[in-house]
Amino acid sequence: MKSILYTFAALSALAAQPAMADDEPIAIAIHGGAGTIEKARFTAEQEKAYRDKLKQAVEAGYQVLAQGGESLDAVNAAINVLEDSPYFNAGKGAVYTYEGTHELDASIMDGRTRQAGAVAGVKHIKNPINLARLVMTNSVHVLLSGAGAEAFAQQQGVEKVDNSYFDTEHRYEALLKAKQKLDKAKPASQDYQARHQALPTSYKMGTVGAVALDKHGNMAAGTSTGGMTAKRFGRIGDSPIIGAGTFADNESCAVSATGHGEFFIRYQVASDICARVQYQQKSIAQAGKEVIFGPMFDAGGTGGVIIVDGKGNISMPFNTKGMYRASKSSTSDTYVAIFKDE
Repeated sequence: MKSILYTFAALSALAAQPAMADDEPIAIAIHGGAGTIEKARFTAEQEKAYRDKLKQAVEAGYQVLAQGGESLDAVNAAINVLEDSPYFNAGKGAVYTYEGTHELDASIMDGRTRQAGAVAGVKHIKNPINLARLVMTNSVHVLLSGAGAEAFAQQQGVEKVDNSYFDTEHRYEALLKAKQKLDKAKPASQDYQARHQALPTSYKMGTVGAVALDKHGNMAAGTSTGGMTAKRFGRIGDSPIIGAGTFADNESCAVSATGHGEFFIRYQVASDICARVQYQQKSIAQAGKEVIFGPMFDAGGTGGVIIVDGKGNISMPFNTKGMYRASKSSTSDTYVAIFKDE
């Protein structure tokens, strides 16, 4: 009889575990880029289209979490929605290089193990975040670039597309305007790098990303981008750089960044935020604000980040006029915003 009681007690304890798991927090936040995003530049129809796509992306990721799925899968799902949209500078909506083509970058990181995968300068990968994840899970490397990354994609059976798949009219018009500004800024014979500094910041920004916390307490982060308008020489920004544009660690937080990549690399924005959380015991709101409005900002670095911690808290600081962003958690409804005062 005693053994039967013990067995019954054990079964009762096991039966109670799923209910406890259901009470664990889940959260996701996404961004579609930061920059000079002003309400006056949008028609009512355009603004609605952007908001609808942000909502679709965040809810695609949240659905994974709500069904008990992993944070990596939630991040992947949300970013795929944004990559497939022409509205954002990633995947289908990628900006043009100086030569009139597209080169895409992406990275993803698992907060459980600090395993990470990234690709840079790929030209025929429909969803770069998917390839970045395969680099993490199916290779011994973290970052693959160019032709090597595409050879790995071929080996893995990843869907490839012609580079023209990424063409969009509004991005091409932006390239033409950028080239006009480059030629007007300095004589064409002078160094491209010096002339490029004269471009408005808006030409140097644009990314999508997601961070998530699942019911098992695991965090993940991912970032995908088409890079910088009129970039040359195989330029790579912060998006595929672990610690700069993407970082996740269960001991601190998960971060995805968007902004002027060169500054985010120099100031290791994503890992700096998580280090402040882990070692200085700061909240993600405080750590994010200190980094986004700190020395990087003083040096001319503009952009923003999305952050989630192990308790399901979300913070989305940015130092620009706007940032496409959305979030949802087990304690907060779907939030979608574009402009600074929202």
